[in-house]
Order: sequence, then structure tokens, then C-alpha cells
Amino acid sequence: MVQFVSSPEPSEQINSRINPCLIRLAYPLGCYVVMPLFFGRIEVIGRENVPQTGPVLVAPTHRSRWDALIVPYAIGRLASGRDLRFMVTIDEYHRPVQGWFIRQLGGFPIDTKRPGISSLHHSVELLRAGEMLVIFPEGAPGGKIYRGEKVHPIKRGVARIALEVELAQPGSGIKILPIAIKYSQPYPSWGSNVAVTIGEPIDVVDYSSASIKKSSQALTNALESALRELYEGTSQAIPMATA
Repeated sequence: MVQFVSSPEPSEQINSRINPCLIRLAYPLGCYVVMPLFFGRIEVIGRENVPQTGPVLVAPTHRSRWDALIVPYAIGRLASGRDLRFMVTIDEYHRPVQGWFIRQLGGFPIDTKRPGISSLHHSVELLRAGEMLVIFPEGAPGGKIYRGEKVHPIKRGVARIALEVELAQPGSGIKILPIAIKYSQPYPSWGSNVAVTIGEPIDVVDYSSASIKKSSQALTNALESALRELYEGTSQAIPMATA
């Protein structure tokens, strides 16, 4: 379980913003130029499951650095009319070029070795404002990425954040959106294919009646089961790379 403490990040208060000019350029460039040129085929199933309004905690599997572009391609503003916020590792956040883009496009940091209360608070604030927040829930140690054919155990942090929103704002309608991302190669290269399967959103209110510990565990189990079903169902269907 993720334990939040009082002073992990370089500052006590975490803020994030979206640069409106950059995001209007980044989405068309990424969706119509970068992604089609790099990948052979990108198949997205289940876009009708993306909530059009209200707070959504997006929980994708994480197998590649490309996931940070695949998720906006599949459910971002050109697909759903909604922008995304990202919780990213503190190392990614402070990389010179990558970090600048992350900061301009609504990302904010978390120290995965010592997760802090400020990251939790900012996540809750964004969701209470009706935003879509992306958190990769498998939580590989040290910010690493799992490379394999199975979904790894889900950390409770995602469920805890969602339940905190429901507790602070009853009737918010917050949902968790499970997404499975599957590549035709363990390390995607030029010409690789991608299958993105978007599951039905999980209503957080259905898990908010018990104690926070029991609720977070039940919600975590539900998310893990949904991701396993989506990911394992996708694993046999994805076409092989064309390159």
C-alpha cells in the first residue's frame, strides 16, 4: 500500500498547469504525425466507455515510455474533447527536455520512493475540479517499467485517491477508467503495432461504504481484475509487427 508522508517533494505545495498554446499544437502533432509515422497500426477499442464529464482517474497498464503518448492519443482531447493530467515520477519531471514538456502539459511529480501528502492533495484537487487524471497503477519499483505478459499487483494509492475524492465531495460521480495497452514487441520499435482496450468505468461510490482500508482494498481488487481481463484478452488479438 502506498504510504503518504509529509515532506517528500522538493516543495511543500505542488501545482500544475496546462499551456493552452502548446497543447493545441502537441495533440495534432502527436496524433496525426508522430504516432502514425512510428507505429504500424494503432487499434483503440472501447472509446465509448470514456466519460464525457466529471472526474475520472485513468488507470492504464504500463509497458513502455510510449504509453504517455498512447493514452492521450486514445482518450485525449482529439478523441474525447477532454485534456489529461499526469502524475509522473520525480525523475521524469526533472529531466531537461522531457520535464519541460511534462510541466507545460499538465504533469506533476511524485517521489515513488517516498510518496508525499502534497501529491495526494493535488490529485484530489484536480479530480474534485472534474479533471481526468492519469496514474499508472502497477507501480514498478524505482520508476521502472514491467515488460511481460501479465498485470502486476496494483498499488492501493489509486483507490485511496479516488475514495478521498468521494469522501470530500459526496456524489462527485468519480470513476476509475481501466485501460490495457499492448504492444506487438516488448520494446516497441518502428513499425510496431499497438492495441488499446478501454474498459467500462468503475463507479467509486460503490466501494465507499466500508472503512477506508476495506474500501481501498476492494476497489484495488476490482481495478486489478478489470485490467487483467482487458490485458489478457488483448494479448491474443494484437497483430504482429509489420516491420
